[in-house]
Amino acid sequence: MHFIWWIIWLVLLFWIFATPYDIPGRRTRKETPLEIIRRRLAAGEISADEYQELKKILDINSPMPGDNKSSI
Repeated sequence: MHFIWWIIWLVLLFWIFATPYDIPGRRTRKETPLEIIRRRLAAGEISADEYQELKKILDINSPMPGDNKSSI
């Protein structure tokens, strides 16, 4: 009977630590808009010209570090 409990605990621990699914409530890093267009370029969803155009738009709209627009 003792052997069966060890097997149950090992299976339970394996299930907890080896499951490939996301754990609910765990914070995951979200892709930035630049990473998204890079991925789309690599996948062939957009052309290099579209990538450059989107990157230019993102560079214009993204705030610079330390830039405080609320003080205008």
